Amino acid sequence: MLQTADDGRTWLLTGPTSSYALRLTAHGELLHLHWGPRIGLADAEALAARPLPDYHPFESPLDGHEEYPVEGGPRFVRPALSVRTAERRGTEWTFETYETCRDEGDELCLRFRDSGLRITLHYRMRGDVVERWVTLDNQGPDAVELLRADSATWTLPEREGWRLSQLHGRWAAESRLVRTDLTYGEKVLGSRRGHTGHQHLPWVALDTDATEEHGEVYSCALGWSGSWRIAVAQLPHARVQITGGAGHDDSGLLMLRPGESYTTPVFAGLWSDGGHGGASRAWHAYQRTYVVPDADRDRPVLYNSWEATGFDISEERQRELARRAAEIGVELFVVDDGWFGARTGDRAGLGDWWPNPDRFPGGLKPLADHVHGLGMQFGIWVEPEMVSPDSDLYRAHPDWVQYQPGRRRTEFRHQLVLNLAREDVQEYLWEQLHGLLSGTPIDYVKWDFNRCFTDAGWPGDPYPQRLWVDHVRALYALLDRLRAAHPGVAFESCSGGGGRVDLGILSRTDQVWTSDNTDPLDRLAIQHGFSHLHPARVMAAWVTDSPNVLSGRVSGLRFRFVSAMAGVLGVGGDLSRWTEEELAEARDWIALYKEIRPVVQRGDLYRLRPPHGGLSAVQYVLGDETVVLAWLQAQHYGEPPPPLRLRGLDPAASYVCRETGEVHRGAVLLHHGMRTGLRGDVDATVIRLCRV
Repeated sequence: MLQTADDGRTWLLTGPTSSYALRLTAHGELLHLHWGPRIGLADAEALAARPLPDYHPFESPLDGHEEYPVEGGPRFVRPALSVRTAERRGTEWTFETYETCRDEGDELCLRFRDSGLRITLHYRMRGDVVERWVTLDNQGPDAVELLRADSATWTLPEREGWRLSQLHGRWAAESRLVRTDLTYGEKVLGSRRGHTGHQHLPWVALDTDATEEHGEVYSCALGWSGSWRIAVAQLPHARVQITGGAGHDDSGLLMLRPGESYTTPVFAGLWSDGGHGGASRAWHAYQRTYVVPDADRDRPVLYNSWEATGFDISEERQRELARRAAEIGVELFVVDDGWFGARTGDRAGLGDWWPNPDRFPGGLKPLADHVHGLGMQFGIWVEPEMVSPDSDLYRAHPDWVQYQPGRRRTEFRHQLVLNLAREDVQEYLWEQLHGLLSGTPIDYVKWDFNRCFTDAGWPGDPYPQRLWVDHVRALYALLDRLRAAHPGVAFESCSGGGGRVDLGILSRTDQVWTSDNTDPLDRLAIQHGFSHLHPARVMAAWVTDSPNVLSGRVSGLRFRFVSAMAGVLGVGGDLSRWTEEELAEARDWIALYKEIRPVVQRGDLYRLRPPHGGLSAVQYVLGDETVVLAWLQAQHYGEPPPPLRLRGLDPAASYVCRETGEVHRGAVLLHHGMRTGLRGDVDATVIRLCRV
């Protein structure tokens, strides 16, 4: 709901449990009023009537109070907007008008102008998530350089003792949660790598005393799949502001020529008084409802042949793996790297997106038809944004890559990055991928991105910085075009695992590859952190061989399956080497997952115990159904693990356990818990409860 005061200068957006308010003063200053529990318009007007704090020497009365601080004038905080023209730097804007739009929810547009530059601040409430973004239109006669154009600045209420939560990591160790006290100054997170990055997910959360299920939590997430930055600042007077958007530094985001415009990505914010768990469930609901395509359709169990074959691919071997995958209940068979061009290793072939004639003499269609005949969908792996120097594409178009003239072209994994900002590159990829999807019955595409930007140059372009933005825009446009032309094809985002996971890519893909680390124990911590923002519906997780190829850890199928069943279940082991007993056990686990899949992928998530060495568990609730996944890393001194206190149940109801037939009272499960029966090391279990 969007409300405007009678004077047209105070605005209030309200969701189911929260409100967001801002005010334009008589002097044209846009001030933040409120972000938190629901209030009325009269309350917002009362906040607007409060005077700003007294002036302190060497400080600005606006700092920490402005809704979107710009560079210039009486301000010292980090500016969200920094622009430069041939004559001057900075912004001195004036308010023009406001507009409301209710086509896609209640959207508020506040329009400002600085000479020929029109600045529009956008607000939209979706559930309790506030979406914010900015549009910049150059309506003047001269070019305007955008040094920095952030999507939003979020202002928190005055509190003491803020704590900052973030998700950090690296390749094979992504999305690990760290929580620290926030001190004075700035904490800057981001990526200067050209993609979201393994090092940080573009999300932060702040609280003062929240637990998993109680207390206020303020969190923000950015929808951008390129370089980005989020700065969290505790100002001298204890105010906290969070500013974020595309681009990592202030060296130049984009040049706006006359008539051109730039729209920032969405920077979304959420207030919750349900603790970190309540905030997670609100983020999950928001993404399933407004972000992820077809989120009401459960994702199938897949098999990926990479760990079984590596680059040693043959059609016959793929057929045999597909037969075994179908026998254990797999629903989607995926051929990974090595099916195309001269791709017999990681030194050649990227960019040549046609089947290798030696490995697939009849193309991919015979294999796809075989897979479909087994009752499964068929998928392939691609890495369209990259090219191998040893490829037909690079030999024909060496100028199509990002490079700096006169400098060495840096290779990672023996590959270079295509300059996707070029229209000829965009059209080439469209023709290749559209032709591939049109000529072969493909149901699924795993879209990988296996190296960062290094030599991000574009010789001949007068403003090469724009390729950082235009690459992502072109990626989005290509995905949108392919999805429109092939609506039955699902897409997975991958970047060496979890290197490109954000709200922007999730609005165009059906799931993401969470990490290249498939060790089931390591995955518990990775999945725990991931769940603070993203839902299980998009979190791909595989069961692979033991010992694990990365860690060497030995674990049984039970632990591996229950770990992977916390998201979108996949299998990636070499099925040709599994025993008949292992295949039979896998068949049972997959059948069980199919039964609990709707609850896991669409239910409300409760993190019962974090993965800190002993017993850990998660719970999913959907309607009358409840699923608990529990893992015991190690048992000590022969003592049984403590009972699990469940959440999200009706204390007055009874619940029957599908495994044992026992009936439990909801109040007892909530306050006294239930035993898991786990013992020893690396043990796991699945518990299903149904409301009677």
